[in-house]
Amino acid sequence: MPETRRGKIVVTGGAGLVGQNLILRLEAKGFTEIVVIDKHPTNIRILEEYHPSVRVLHRDLAETNDGIHSWAEEFAGCETLIIAHAQIGGIIGAEFVRNNIVATERVLEAAVRYKVPYIVSISSSVVNSMAVDNYTETKKAQEGLVAACGIPQVTLRPTLMFGWFDRKHLGWLARFMKRVPVFPIPGSGRFLRQPLFAGDFCEIIISALLNKTTGTYNITGLERIDYIDLIRAVKKATGAVARIQRVPYSLFKALLKVNALVDKNPAFTVGQLEALVTPDVFEVIDWPGIFGVRATPLQQALDATFRDPMYSQVTLDF
Repeated sequence: MPETRRGKIVVTGGAGLVGQNLILRLEAKGFTEIVVIDKHPTNIRILEEYHPSVRVLHRDLAETNDGIHSWAEEFAGCETLIIAHAQIGGIIGAEFVRNNIVATERVLEAAVRYKVPYIVSISSSVVNSMAVDNYTETKKAQEGLVAACGIPQVTLRPTLMFGWFDRKHLGWLARFMKRVPVFPIPGSGRFLRQPLFAGDFCEIIISALLNKTTGTYNITGLERIDYIDLIRAVKKATGAVARIQRVPYSLFKALLKVNALVDKNPAFTVGQLEALVTPDVFEVIDWPGIFGVRATPLQQALDATFRDPMYSQVTLDF
């Protein structure tokens, strides 16, 4: 049995990819006072199913009080606040502003009011990207808000993440690949990726909160790989039989535009396509040495993600 660890931890947006993976590991390490605040009902139900001892609040962080219970009161006695809420996809700019900026303003107001002593802020490598889109610009603003709040903090900037509970990115692509005979790749597919295993990232978060690490760190996947080769690695891990087929970039983009006319919350958008082909190369630091976390080899991490008998079958909602 793990050693029981005291200290209240509040995780905003804790029913998403990072939160679901993180809470599995927090409980495994003996943390018993965990509060999750999230507004997605389906993903909350999944979290509650696997973690009945975790206190979970279904609340919109952009609202200070929903008339039933002020979620801000959960910050009383909080020793570590983990800011993991984010709008990561979609085509409506106002949703990014509401969920990445307004909600963060509310969260920080509560953290200051209740004198939260330490914050782990989940930012993104996109703050260093050449891309200009709703996600990139609002994540930059979110990071600035946290930096200015005056509370001791660590800011972590992960690259493209994958792992259990991945409803977008590689998780969605893997599920799509298993449903179709042909898997399309835009253009040449030679777009550099630096994917990061969510399991490794969660171990970094735990290391930071245990040691009260401060500063800003670019947490980049250590293995560089072209997008088309990453898709081939996903195919190997999933056992999918789809044929990987290159498609002219202009046609691929046109198909996404057509799809957006019928799907108001598409899993892959034109903006994400443009970000995919943006020639970004993100800084690689010695995060295994800094945080004392072993980096999981890419193919091993993909196998763990897509072959686990329990968690590989769980899919979060958009």
